[in-house]
Amino acid sequence: MTKQSAPRINAVVIGRNEGPRLLTCLASLAPQVSRLIYVDSGSTDGSPEAARALGVELVDLDMTRPFTAARARNAGLQRLHQEDGFVQFVDGDCEVDAGWIPLAAQFLQQHPKVAVVCGRRRERFPAASLYNQLCDTEWDTPIGEAKACGGDALMRLEALRAVKGYRADLIAGEEPEMCLRLRQKGWKIWRIEAEMTLHDAQMTRFGQWWKRSRRAGYAFAQGAALHGAPPERHWVSETRRALIWGGVLPLFVLLSMLVITPWMGLAAAIYPLQLLRLTARMGLRPAWFSLLGKFAECTGVLEFGWNQLRGRNRKIIEYK
Repeated sequence: MTKQSAPRINAVVIGRNEGPRLLTCLASLAPQVSRLIYVDSGSTDGSPEAARALGVELVDLDMTRPFTAARARNAGLQRLHQEDGFVQFVDGDCEVDAGWIPLAAQFLQQHPKVAVVCGRRRERFPAASLYNQLCDTEWDTPIGEAKACGGDALMRLEALRAVKGYRADLIAGEEPEMCLRLRQKGWKIWRIEAEMTLHDAQMTRFGQWWKRSRRAGYAFAQGAALHGAPPERHWVSETRRALIWGGVLPLFVLLSMLVITPWMGLAAAIYPLQLLRLTARMGLRPAWFSLLGKFAECTGVLEFGWNQLRGRNRKIIEYK
């Protein structure tokens, strides 16, 4: 395509109290986009003023309503209601690679059926903690057509409008849910072999990792409640595994240990056997945390179920 026909590219950054990381994020985007919009969610560290001083368009999210990242992204998207072309969504704790947006935009231009393109997100400090390492491994997903993207991705505004953006009430998992609706309308999601962003999880404590895993369980259950019917079966397997390994089997093991039965041997071996199976596939450390994470995920699943019974939705679960 000629330069004159190249699509306009804008960016939406969301964040709260990201400090210097936000400035790094905005500086990495400014040379690559036409409009740079920052949606602030009640920061108290001077982030809004710092963004405005850089000439960035500022949106102050209405914090009288429960916060979700989906709400923040939609607020930024609303600012682009008269725009065409592409939008790069980025979390404020990420730095965008200098070569990412031109490469991603070229891919979207060459593949008109692709609505979303994403690349490799890496942890900035993977050696800082075990939990950062786990995040870095999590970001390393297969290349090619995908079911979903993460928080950082270049998207077609046309496609986003066709599905009315993100579902604002989801406390997590908003990108996979939106990608599902995009795929239902015939769009494709794609991951390419390219450096995209550096992410700073700042996850140094077990409690942070546990909260993040609990949030994932809540998102699994909420996603399954929305789209669990065939053919999608969205996050049904993930929800089932969380309940089985984090709830049903522990109860079975406990009951088996309290009464002498032929099932005692099987009960005692079930988790070591699962750990061995997972270790053969992913290594000991990731296997251990994958198994342990099911207990945290199960608490999230059960919390969602309890809230459903009461007709409520919880506030976002933050781990930082």
